[in-house]
Amino acid sequence: MRIIIYTKNNCVQCNATKNALDRHGIDYQLINLDAQPEAIDRLTSLGYRQVPVVMANDDHWSGFRPDKIAGLRQLTAAGE
Repeated sequence: MRIIIYTKNNCVQCNATKNALDRHGIDYQLINLDAQPEAIDRLTSLGYRQVPVVMANDDHWSGFRPDKIAGLRQLTAAGE
């Protein structure tokens, strides 16, 4: 499973999301919108206006979502 987190510098919810994924041993790719502003267009086209935005296969969401992170943990534990 490929997981991408779109983040910005000094973002509390972004840090909470990354820390939760790290605690559960879930691998992810980080795209910092401060360093790569060209990625903003993709997120706004999907309707997102805040970070973090997490994309995992066909699922995506914004904000710190412990419920969604728990779902990712179950999927990665199952080997999907």
